[in-house]
Amino acid sequence: MFFYPLLSIFWAVSAKADFFQFDSISNVSTYYFNYIYCNIWEGECQQNQDDATQQVPTRDLWAAFPQDYISLLSQWYCSLGQCCESGDCRITNNITGLASDLQLKLHGQHLAQSVVLKAVQGFISNPESNKPLTLSFHGCSGTGKNFVTRIVADNLYRDGVKSECVRLFIAPFHFPHARLVDTYKGQLREAIRDMVLRCPQTLFIFDEAEKLHPGLIDAIKPYMDHYDNVDGVSYRRAVFLFLSNIGGTTVNDVALDFWHSGQNREDIGMEDLEHRLRAEAMDSQGGFAQSELMSGHLIDFFVPFLPLEYRHVKLCARDAYAARGLEPDEGTLDEVAKAMLYTPKEERLFSAQGCKSIPQRINFFLP
Repeated sequence: MFFYPLLSIFWAVSAKADFFQFDSISNVSTYYFNYIYCNIWEGECQQNQDDATQQVPTRDLWAAFPQDYISLLSQWYCSLGQCCESGDCRITNNITGLASDLQLKLHGQHLAQSVVLKAVQGFISNPESNKPLTLSFHGCSGTGKNFVTRIVADNLYRDGVKSECVRLFIAPFHFPHARLVDTYKGQLREAIRDMVLRCPQTLFIFDEAEKLHPGLIDAIKPYMDHYDNVDGVSYRRAVFLFLSNIGGTTVNDVALDFWHSGQNREDIGMEDLEHRLRAEAMDSQGGFAQSELMSGHLIDFFVPFLPLEYRHVKLCARDAYAARGLEPDEGTLDEVAKAMLYTPKEERLFSAQGCKSIPQRINFFLP
């Protein structure tokens, strides 16, 4: 009897549109059974992304659902008593956990800790936001941009970066050929629209954003702008993260200037860096700088990631050992930290590799 409301919804949709295609009705039915069993009744199953019966329906299928029917379907789910406080069990929005992880797991990044937490917390607590949240992470490789991205995903979504509400795009991997930019535009717009229809709160991650073709970013610019909806779909509850090495040298120079002048690293403020990052991003080579995303001032915060010092590398090494259930002594941590490259060489001040290679490095120091 619980399926009567669901069947009524499907019947109503089919009356409005050519919904049930004979060649897809089997996969559609199986998909929804699996979806309800795994995500609503939380049965013991492991979703297989390669199995067609576990695949999310195509954009055209979801487009057949009017918003009213989607809301009615959600209400029916909740009538089973299986809804979470967020209304969707895939979404956790654990701001307390986010604050704790940024404080305890992220080393040497007081600016990123503060800005990311305030930006995400403000966005989550304001359901009437007039635009999606768009953040741009800037700094050299190994300083924690991807790490913070994972922390955000882990605390906003039950399944972290593996959530079906989270999508990662790596510019040179997903969009390698400039000649295919028109094809990529359609694919990217469809992927974003599809996810927003499936999830009430979505996270889109663009790694190596400076390598994106400008036309590709401009194609999705309307989704990040101050619009109520685009073609009948609202994107205001989406979060866009852009990760880039642009500005890394500028961030390092500011940190070095503070060190030479005898000032504390923790005294570096956003006012010392954000305008410089914005200017460098505008003047840099590549599609990220040339896009309307920059000229339209749609990025809410440019988040700087400072170069890591020797003491921060030791903390990263400690965490890497702890992840393996080990408790190294100070001598071992010093050995790991000394094995890293630093710049400037004479001061051995900033780690040239950050913490990225630490998990692999400690293999050489294991008994």
